This record gives sequence, structure tokens and C-alpha cells, in this order.
Amino acid sequence: MNSAQDDLDARLRERLLLSRAVPGDRLMLADATLRAALDGSRALTPNERQALSSSPLTLRRFRQLSLERYAVLAAQPPQAANDPVWIGSQGMLRAASTATALDTLVTDDGHWTLHFLPQDGGWQVILSLSAEAPFAAHLLREQPQLRVIDGGGAIVLQGRLDADGECERAWPFATAPASHFQLYGAGFAVEPVAP
Repeated sequence: MNSAQDDLDARLRERLLLSRAVPGDRLMLADATLRAALDGSRALTPNERQALSSSPLTLRRFRQLSLERYAVLAAQPPQAANDPVWIGSQGMLRAASTATALDTLVTDDGHWTLHFLPQDGGWQVILSLSAEAPFAAHLLREQPQLRVIDGGGAIVLQGRLDADGECERAWPFATAPASHFQLYGAGFAVEPVAP
């Protein structure tokens, strides 16, 4: 009974937030920003959260994008019971990583590692999949196109995993990896590229 009451309360709060009228209301955030928040590749800043909560029109757009994302994910072909679905992994540059040259970054789930190797005055970035990841066999078999994006949505690396579960590219930015990630909220994401 308590769960049903909580569900009803949540629906009422949602309806009140979405239906209130605000004079001069307009879309306060771009779709790209809202989508990044939905897929976890970039957290909203405090100012963006404030803009979202104060604009019913922006909230309605955020809800619509959320429903569209859910529909796309629900329409994906079913996976075998032993092939867990992977839709992306996120990570953050830790404070300890900023004191020295950045060697590696690991996603929060521990399934992906970014290695940074100095090379010819720049860097080489290598994406490595952990052999213990529950979806490793599936990704190595299917070879989907993957990408790593920074907190601002820029592509750090894009490609397919090799037989060793790695993808390697030249670092595409002028700034060093640690400085670059700090400029864009210290976050990054590994995700499949939509076909």
C-alpha cells in the first residue's frame, strides 16, 4: 500500500511540475545537453539544474527525450541470457590523477581503462576492455563501433576493438589529457555508436 501511495505522490508531483505556467517560459537547455544528462555522459551543472527545474517547458522536453531514449532501448533486439546488455560506462578524473601526469582513467564500473602514452610530443590513447566485463565476449564477437567522449561531448577516440579488446588512436587535442578532462567537468564516457 505504501509503495502505491508513493507512486501516486510521485505522479502528482510530476504533473504539477510539468503543468505549471511560468510567464515567458522558453527552452532553457539544448537537446544535446539534455541527452548527455540522460545517457550519463555529462552531468548537468548547478546552473543547468536550476534552469531545468525553473522551466516547465524545458522539463517537458527533458521528459520527452527520456521517453524516446527508453523506447529506443526497449526496441533493441533481445540478448541471450548470458550476454548482458551494455549501453555505456562513465568515469571521472579523480583528484589524485591531477597531481601527476595522467597515465590511466578507469570507468566507474571498472570495465574500461583509458591508457595515455607519450608519443612524439603528443599522446596515444588506448581504450582497453576488461576480460572480466560481463559483456566482453559479446563485444569482442560483435565488434560494434565504440567511442569515448569527454564531459563536453567531444570524441576522444572512436573505433572497433581488436582481438585483444583494445582500440588505439592519437590523442586529438592540443592540451594534455589531465588538463583537457579538467576543462570539461572531469567526466568521460565509453559508449556504443548508434548504427
